[in-house]
Amino acid sequence: MDVRVGLGMDFHRLVPGRRLVLGGVELAGPLGLDGHSDADVLAHAVCDALLGAARLGDIGRQFPPGDPQFRDISSIELLRRVLVALGEAGYEPFQVDAVVVAEEPPLATYVPAMEARMAEVLALRPGQVSVKATTSEGMGALGRGEGMGAWAVALIQTAATRPKT
Repeated sequence: MDVRVGLGMDFHRLVPGRRLVLGGVELAGPLGLDGHSDADVLAHAVCDALLGAARLGDIGRQFPPGDPQFRDISSIELLRRVLVALGEAGYEPFQVDAVVVAEEPPLATYVPAMEARMAEVLALRPGQVSVKATTSEGMGALGRGEGMGAWAVALIQTAATRPKT
């Protein structure tokens, strides 16, 4: 069995007039993340980790930000498309571990929904997706509340349906 690990990270500025979506879950708040898609930093970091593990590039190569077909697209839809690309390359996700860095709003109550949503999309059991939330203790742009960041690690394996060579 071929097992691979990938690392992903993403950052977006917080701005008024946008929805705040993390891990496919909409959060209440006056600010949202700015980007070409819905700017879900958590889903983007997970996409990059999965793509990197399979050596399929990154989210910007797969879904170019200048391409109008991806304008305001749900990042959960992008994650679905990454899952298809993994399958076409002969892989499937096995585990995802991620952390979101944000000063506000408090994320702890949303974490179970984020884990469940991403596990559902990736066809994983709930225990195979882990999301943590932290702050940067007021340091830097994230600490000043100017944006949010996320890091993710993904473990993929040869797809169960892949013919043995």
